[in-house]
Amino acid sequence: MVGSIEVKSGNSVYSNGSIHNHNGLEEKLDELRHILGKSDGDLLRIVCVGAGAWGSVFAALLQDSYGQFRDKVQIRIWRRSGRAVDRATAEHLFEVINSREDVLRRLIRRCAYLKYVEARLGDRTLYADEILKDGFCLNMIDTPFCPLKVVTNLQEAVWDADLVINGLPSTETREVFKEISKYWKERLTVPIIISLAKGIEAELDPVPHIITPTQMINWATGVPVENILYLGGPNIASEIYNKEYANARICGSEKWRKPLAKFLRQPHFIVWDNSDLVTHEVMGGLKNVYAIGAGMVAALTNESATSKSVYFAHCTSEMIFITYLLTEEPERLAGPLLADTYVTLLKGRNAWYGQMIAKGELSLDMGDSISGKGTIQGVSAVEAFYELLSQSSLNVLHPGDNKPVAPVELCPILKTLYRILIKREQGPMAILQALRDENLNDPRDRIEIAQSHAFYRPSLLGQP
Repeated sequence: MVGSIEVKSGNSVYSNGSIHNHNGLEEKLDELRHILGKSDGDLLRIVCVGAGAWGSVFAALLQDSYGQFRDKVQIRIWRRSGRAVDRATAEHLFEVINSREDVLRRLIRRCAYLKYVEARLGDRTLYADEILKDGFCLNMIDTPFCPLKVVTNLQEAVWDADLVINGLPSTETREVFKEISKYWKERLTVPIIISLAKGIEAELDPVPHIITPTQMINWATGVPVENILYLGGPNIASEIYNKEYANARICGSEKWRKPLAKFLRQPHFIVWDNSDLVTHEVMGGLKNVYAIGAGMVAALTNESATSKSVYFAHCTSEMIFITYLLTEEPERLAGPLLADTYVTLLKGRNAWYGQMIAKGELSLDMGDSISGKGTIQGVSAVEAFYELLSQSSLNVLHPGDNKPVAPVELCPILKTLYRILIKREQGPMAILQALRDENLNDPRDRIEIAQSHAFYRPSLLGQP
């Protein structure tokens, strides 16, 4: 690792200011190397494609744990070059650096401190890939982490990678992996891919169905589905890197999910495994939809606990209703779905975006890629879920009118978010009007409707 220092003590290694227990890490690395058929002297090559908050933290967690074994593993991260850091961000970054003695000493030791001084004064422009090498993510300035090996040439990053982490937004996954597929045409081995992306696209022909990031990767590259996994859970990237206890699930084929769960597991970051890839992946995107509305409600009611709880009751009932359309055994998802939703509503970028829109500090005209935050994936997910659930081919029986209606008609929060964010027919106050509508069904009724009918539509997930 760039700038790492080893301390010769029995069981510990010093890496970027933190002490790690050496016991068990090398054994886990050797076990994965053996499964992948690696011989002595043959590096296990891991690359994270995309350097948003979660992608950068994920790469940093691997670097912190396994970067010390430089003769066995190579860990790198790819991001596009040329993204400039504006002066206001550079000034804030300088303040962060000077508030952390360990970071300040590291930058001085590496002769990198002066460029941050110059950037603060406006005498130099910093770039996102440049600061990433020093352990700073543009979307998460307040959380310094270990220096990373950064590659800005996509072909160089991925052509011989054994394990590829998709840290891209769902809206960029298809395009980038289509480019990657060009570099894998001559490969003799098939890589393993773990997708961190939470978002979906909607396809209406030949039948309405959801397209997830793992499906995008499969179609773009031809990598078999069994080699593509999804990892997600109720977590905030900065808190995970600061070693607050968290858990996640890696979903996909048993061949790879179990050894990868063991490889990724840390004392403060527990990774379980599950076979149900697509529905976990879809639910990871669904919670972003309702997080935006939660942010709006919080801002418009001055953080009223009562209003937020009313919203939570309605939005979770809609999410549960939608899960009955998407999975045959939705009770298996209730815990993970609600936990991931809870943390995103509390402190996710989508909730923050909803707050800023409601306060008028952001405009919809600014788009869904926000400086310092990255892509707000809930916006595209609102459109995708609305389009899917408004199709007449999916009609369900309305309990009050006793007539067939599209599923979206039983999801008033989703409908309102669509009108606010996509159609722009209403302002943020409409979310409160939806909650206060005296004709709104009891959230419990919506759940009972779903539980008492055969709602499951496997075609929504592209299944026969």
